[in-house]
Amino acid sequence: MNETTGADKRPDWSKIETVLLDMDGTLLDLNYDNHFWMEHLPLRYAQIHQQEQAEARRHVTALIQAQRGTLNWYCLDYWSRTLNVDITALKREVGHLIQYRPGTEHLLQFLKTHAASAYIVTNAHRAGLEIKLAAVGLHQYFDSDRIISSHDYGEPKESAGFWSQLQQTLDFRNEHTMFIDDNDQVLEAAARHGIAYLYGIAQPDSQGEVSGEPYIRIYRRGQSSPSDAQLVPMLTDLGDLVP
Repeated sequence: MNETTGADKRPDWSKIETVLLDMDGTLLDLNYDNHFWMEHLPLRYAQIHQQEQAEARRHVTALIQAQRGTLNWYCLDYWSRTLNVDITALKREVGHLIQYRPGTEHLLQFLKTHAASAYIVTNAHRAGLEIKLAAVGLHQYFDSDRIISSHDYGEPKESAGFWSQLQQTLDFRNEHTMFIDDNDQVLEAAARHGIAYLYGIAQPDSQGEVSGEPYIRIYRRGQSSPSDAQLVPMLTDLGDLVP
């Protein structure tokens, strides 16, 4: 696909049949997850296992980084076994941090009136997913069959296998499908699968940095060829997509 300017972030909604929405860092503030994994979990691990906090932080961080990009990275059962703690219970302890990102409800309210079929497509484990759904009331926008976890397929969204299985399940047409995600690797996997309308997130974590770039460059075949590049617009407010 040729490069696009991304100057106008609003798509031609008459061409959109399916909308796939990431959850953490897209619909929801990633601050909850970042705080849990980088601050709360190391602290509680140290308390539970009676270790020095600095030692516990190094240990937990090293284990987590070793699983980056795999399904284990997102799997609460895996981390409960590996760290010998109840991850789901610990996540509830900081549930007050779960909140929508800017413009999320504006976009979701619009999608309720639009002809396109909207789905949450997330790497989140089902146990953690339920905590978040209940905290912000996402069930009012999505029935249970419209909420898809990569754990159901045994492959993360970063993998080609996930996208093949998702298309078999939903039977969407790539050229009429929109996908929004804060993870560049996931966006690249979606691009390689052929998803036409892609969007990134400029500030997934409300406490983190804001990307100053209006777009990111995604390569559909993993090659740095200009002819292979797609410019993916970066969103600060999801409401910017609403006509």
